[in-house]
Amino acid sequence: MSRIGKLPIVIPAGVDVKLEDGNLLTVKGPKGTLTRKLSADMNIAVEDNQIVVTRPNDLKKNKSLHGLTRALIFNMVTGVTEGYSKVLEINGVGYRAMKSGNKLTLSLGYSHPVEMIDPEGVESIVEGTNKITITGIDKEKVGQYAAEIRFKRPPEPYKGKGIKYQTEHIRRKVGKAGKK
Repeated sequence: MSRIGKLPIVIPAGVDVKLEDGNLLTVKGPKGTLTRKLSADMNIAVEDNQIVVTRPNDLKKNKSLHGLTRALIFNMVTGVTEGYSKVLEINGVGYRAMKSGNKLTLSLGYSHPVEMIDPEGVESIVEGTNKITITGIDKEKVGQYAAEIRFKRPPEPYKGKGIKYQTEHIRRKVGKAGKK
């Protein structure tokens, strides 16, 4: 039995969960609404303020989908109640971020500024000039947008310049040894 999949998901107060045909799940909460089509192979039941995911048999495919389906539903419930956020830090001389409307402009040492538009359902907040906070209710969209921003100038191991997650640790390398 899947350790993650067998855990029931408690539906908090103020959250409305609706399950339609074909495992189309809609979760509505104080921060917004999320809809997702889940695998038809899984049995999803909404009963007395909790969601229970079960699998019909022990085929390898169903074992794999069991924990995944439960995790996706849990992320939807958490997203509409608390939301998700990722914090990025920009390190480097002259590297900075600016925000105007829904456009994020990054100066990253290239000959041109890098402009990115916030996707729907995701918001970026610039604190100072070197800290970007990405927030939203969909965990996948928040993580994907943060990864796209980081990809514009990943951190390098010699001076640590670039864009990194706040919790990320950059393994530093020693530079080239001089002549003796």
